[in-house]
Amino acid sequence: MRIGILGTGTLAAALGEGWARAGHEVVIGGRSQVKAERLAERLGHGVLAVPPREVVTGRDAVLLAVSWDGVEGTLKLAGAADGVLDGTPLIDPTNAVAHGVGTLLTGEGESMAGRIAGLAPGARVVKAFHLFPAARWTSPPDDGHSRVTVAMCGDDATALDVVGELVRDVGGIPATLGALDRVRQLEEVAGFVIGLAFAGFDPNSAIPQVPSVPSVSSVPSDDSPASSQG
Repeated sequence: MRIGILGTGTLAAALGEGWARAGHEVVIGGRSQVKAERLAERLGHGVLAVPPREVVTGRDAVLLAVSWDGVEGTLKLAGAADGVLDGTPLIDPTNAVAHGVGTLLTGEGESMAGRIAGLAPGARVVKAFHLFPAARWTSPPDDGHSRVTVAMCGDDATALDVVGELVRDVGGIPATLGALDRVRQLEEVAGFVIGLAFAGFDPNSAIPQVPSVPSVSSVPSDDSPASSQG
């Protein structure tokens, strides 16, 4: 795929490296062309540094890897208000939370993914990659690390499929939680995890080990061949 990354920080570097290693065509751009060029050179694998508007033009997916308070300015640089992202899967990994506390900084009932959808008309926004630190994506999927689940929300099924493939390419397991009307719940989870971590508690110990429930389609009905066997 042709992937654009807006941003030059640690998450942009980690996912950019993973996707380029998986064979995707990756371009990077941000507020600083110099930083973008340095990152592209460091990543190798044919990664190129281009202006923000070129990052989002003609791409199969775009990652918005900037801090939450830099979202509006970055999308403005990319020309998002002009509809250049119309029809493009736009991955939102942002966390608008108070540092060290975890409370959401968006308005009541508002989500960052929803705000981004408003700033980029026509974009197929998918919330993903917002829970794990960037370092989680720097190792190849087959290096022995256990695979983690990447919870996602989005309104467009095709965009979710595209992002799901990109999740697998860096060693994750995609799990769609629902549409964007449920995305604030995902963002609250990030605040919950961050709040516990900064309070000195292991967030993993606060989540019960509940077994997964089989999907309805995988449960045999009373008259299915599986249920009739002795």
